[in-house]
Amino acid sequence: MVHILYIEDEDEIGSWVTKDLKDRGFEVTWLKSGEKVEEYVSTVDIVILDVMLPGLDGFSIGKRIKKEYDHLPILMLSARTALEDKIEGLSFADDYLTKPFHPDELSARLEVLLRRFQKGADILEIGHLKIHTKDLRIINQKDNEEIQLTGKQYFLFQYFIRHLNQILTKEQLFEGVWGEPYIEGDKTLMVHIRYLREKIEENPSNPTIIETIRGIGYRVKQ
Repeated sequence: MVHILYIEDEDEIGSWVTKDLKDRGFEVTWLKSGEKVEEYVSTVDIVILDVMLPGLDGFSIGKRIKKEYDHLPILMLSARTALEDKIEGLSFADDYLTKPFHPDELSARLEVLLRRFQKGADILEIGHLKIHTKDLRIINQKDNEEIQLTGKQYFLFQYFIRHLNQILTKEQLFEGVWGEPYIEGDKTLMVHIRYLREKIEENPSNPTIIETIRGIGYRVKQ
């Protein structure tokens, strides 16, 4: 049985979400703050985390969890719909769902995350690449040679894999990998993506692994 750690301080929404998830066959531990997270986080399969909480907010709690448990999926819930809030949430979390939401959508997103992070499923195949996600070893299946990434290339590609199939803005990528706000006009990200493409793409001038989403950012799609 999948065990969910659900952190939500509002009684009404917490009660119906917990009941709905249990009715769907999940085991749910519901906490109303981040105080006791450490007691449960190592034993659960996925975390649902509200942003507005007493004490530490959900962003701070989520970043702490992800730092220690990188392969534990986190789904953020928030009434905040501003782009900057979503960008901050997706800088560490694996999905972001805004309130109000339908329980069917929450369940569907959980299933997608669980499939992506399921135990034992540590190999992804994207185009000609075979990716061992636990240590991010990348094999070119055309010649069976390992592709060596260095420095920021490694962390940049790791960020893409953690957010597979999501369109990521330049701001999200820069803050997620460099840990600093993106400054419009800065070419650092673009240069690193060019170097990364030279290593992983069959034809870097016509990339199929790292897609450019014009006017927004980039995406790696399985």
